[in-house]
Amino acid sequence: MIKLFTAPSCLGCGKVKKYFKEHNIQFEEKSIINHKLRREDIYKMLVHSENGFDDIISTRSKVFQEKKSHIEDMNLNQLIDFIIENPTVLKRPIILNDYELQVGYNDEDITMFLPEEYRNDECLFCVPEEDCEYRKHLEIVDD
Repeated sequence: MIKLFTAPSCLGCGKVKKYFKEHNIQFEEKSIINHKLRREDIYKMLVHSENGFDDIISTRSKVFQEKKSHIEDMNLNQLIDFIIENPTVLKRPIILNDYELQVGYNDEDITMFLPEEYRNDECLFCVPEEDCEYRKHLEIVDD
């Protein structure tokens, strides 16, 4: 199951939700503001990231700017606790499944969350008038 970590008034979060709904992709939304983050979720983000905390922490966030010098001295567990206590330090949206992590909305990268059988150039860039197995699938699901 795809987990989508969002925040209110996040434009990228809205784009991801719209994309998932249009493509009948099931997801579980977790507002980082309204639901306390779990250590397990942060660990999973880190496991799937290429650059660890650099991929998920927004250095432009107010909280980061205020605590910057302290953050650099934190060990792994302290930094995870810091994120749990200050979730607005996270970049958004964060999209996470068992294999992939995407931070932010990107038109091309989000296709990795399409079912594998529909992730090919022919389907993603097909002409609307032509037959397309993915569009046929969507029509069946919508009925």
